[in-house]
Amino acid sequence: MPRLALTELTLAQFRSHARARLTLDGRPVALFGANGVGKTNVLEAVSLMSPGRGLRRASAEEMARAPGALGWKLGAVLASLYQVHEVETWAEPGGTRQVRIDGKTAAQVALGRIARVLWLVPAMDRLWIEGAEGRRRFLDRVTLSFEPGHGEAVLTYEKAMRERNRLLRDEVRDAHWYAALEGRMAEAGAAIGANRRAALARLEAAQASAETAFPRAGLALAGPDGADPGAPAELAAALAEGRPRDMAAGRTLTGPHRSDLEAVFAAKGVAAGQASTGEQKALLIALILANARALTQDFGAPPLILLDEVAAHLDAGRRAALYDEICALGAQAWMTGTGAELFEALGDRAQMLEVTEEGGTSRIAERAAP
Repeated sequence: MPRLALTELTLAQFRSHARARLTLDGRPVALFGANGVGKTNVLEAVSLMSPGRGLRRASAEEMARAPGALGWKLGAVLASLYQVHEVETWAEPGGTRQVRIDGKTAAQVALGRIARVLWLVPAMDRLWIEGAEGRRRFLDRVTLSFEPGHGEAVLTYEKAMRERNRLLRDEVRDAHWYAALEGRMAEAGAAIGANRRAALARLEAAQASAETAFPRAGLALAGPDGADPGAPAELAAALAEGRPRDMAAGRTLTGPHRSDLEAVFAAKGVAAGQASTGEQKALLIALILANARALTQDFGAPPLILLDEVAAHLDAGRRAALYDEICALGAQAWMTGTGAELFEALGDRAQMLEVTEEGGTSRIAERAAP
């Protein structure tokens, strides 16, 4: 099967890493070490091989190593399908993130054409019991993995909505001011809804066809009435009709920014938010694996999978099952944990990297499998 894997990764002045260079052989990567030594910073660097702000949703300035504010740079050699690409991404002090692919300046969206990156981080463990915003963000990351252009639709919609909200707060009543903005929102919003529904269908199909140790999640896109209209004309009409209500609220109350992702623990028929902590974690892992299986079919190679502190809430048996599924998929998964023993079930199927910290600087060294 064609592969998607990093064979080299270089970090310079990035977070706690003054300088690090990793040589990789395509196997899963297990990073272990005490809390706070810089393991997650490595995963964040890998996450920046995709469009966006990475797994921490941090600004370019926040990623720079402190003190000094010298800016930062990441370099990677990426084996993607049957090609090899050199990727650089960096930010100068006070600047935005820049990307270069094979020596040529590129937009971030171009990263989505040569790589797919999925992640699961501890902050997502409360996904099913917190507000809808986090679930929308999760769904949009899944959707973006299938359709790199989804991000542009979201940005177009949000920009037009901000301008419309400004008119609403200023109590502007001239319909002509709203019509153009609502037209842009309707076109982009319909694309957002269609992309999300297609992504959920891909997840459902991937779950249905898989033999897995992890539970199946029943998924649905929900929200207030009119939150996810299917056609531009329908959304445009809903926005026009809702202007009086929106003006009273000072914001737009109709559209895909109000949608929610609903999940049900299928085996028990209970909402994900009512499942146990361990079951909620297992559902998240199941969705990440389903996303990875579907992407393997669509993209032609398994995605890079980032699993931060993945052992949390998983017993030894389920950890071993997860490692077996990752290896069967053929994905280069990057996993972190506090001790090498957490990855014992992987044996020599993974590269083991120990991360330590000295004087505020992270260091990485390869170790033998436990």
